[in-house]
Amino acid sequence: MGLVVGIPRALFYYRYYPIWERFFRELGATVVCSPPTSRAIVDMGARECIAEACIPIKLYHGHVAALLDKVDVLFIPRLVSVRPKAVFCPKFLGLPDMVKNSFKHLPRVIDVRVDLRRGPFELLRVAEAVARCIGAGRSRALYALWSALRTLKSGYPSAQPPAEGDLRVAVVGYPYEVHDPYVNVGTLEKLRSLGVVPVTVEDLSQRTLNSAPNPLRKHLFWTWSEDTVHAAEYFFQTKSVDGVIHVTAFGCGPDAIVNKCLEIESKKTGAVPFMTLMIDEHTGDAGVRTRLEAFVDMIRRQRSVAGCRS
Repeated sequence: MGLVVGIPRALFYYRYYPIWERFFRELGATVVCSPPTSRAIVDMGARECIAEACIPIKLYHGHVAALLDKVDVLFIPRLVSVRPKAVFCPKFLGLPDMVKNSFKHLPRVIDVRVDLRRGPFELLRVAEAVARCIGAGRSRALYALWSALRTLKSGYPSAQPPAEGDLRVAVVGYPYEVHDPYVNVGTLEKLRSLGVVPVTVEDLSQRTLNSAPNPLRKHLFWTWSEDTVHAAEYFFQTKSVDGVIHVTAFGCGPDAIVNKCLEIESKKTGAVPFMTLMIDEHTGDAGVRTRLEAFVDMIRRQRSVAGCRS
């Protein structure tokens, strides 16, 4: 068995894991992920992380803790930017430092900086730097990168199976909040049980997101915040869904701005019902189910009334 590389099942995992897994596998390493989020992982993260952090950052620490005695190396990249005019949340930029200062005994950490604004060859530099950390050369790094990028041809796979129902509701938000069923208390599955087909940002192509109108007339600075705003605006303008739910984390500054923007836009268009679902480590199953049931019932009642009028 080659070097064992650990990847926490949180934050960037829900967007980039297929690429990373293929890259490390082509370099001869074995990739190990932390288990799905559980109460134990939440508790470990809350214990190791600073109290002021949002729930996604606390969860990341919990997933790191779950990998400590299982891997030779932890892969915690310092993701700065993957687009010309957007960066990741400041807490993401400092994530390797937060982890290193939260745990007394860590395996070696690969914390290579990723900032694709630096030029067209920056991704090659990153691949070579990561490969050197596990003892692989330049040619092997380039082949592994080429192989990993081929996974993008089919897009980013949704973490949830398809569903059938009489309503389509968009669930927008950061991928680590929308696709982690423990964090959002099974929101997508609850919607399916109510006869709703959930649609997420990952179901839209990047071209669709880029072509969606920007209600702010300027960039939001944060990568996934922009995706969330553009996706919601696309749904508001095209009316291709019966409702929009924004899953947002308590204590997240960028998310608070995004949520306010979506509230304003939903009132402007007025045609697509909108709901905010705020989550943290104390979010309960009953409260989420009640809110979702009420939202879906409201949509169906509106449709019924509109049908009677017509």
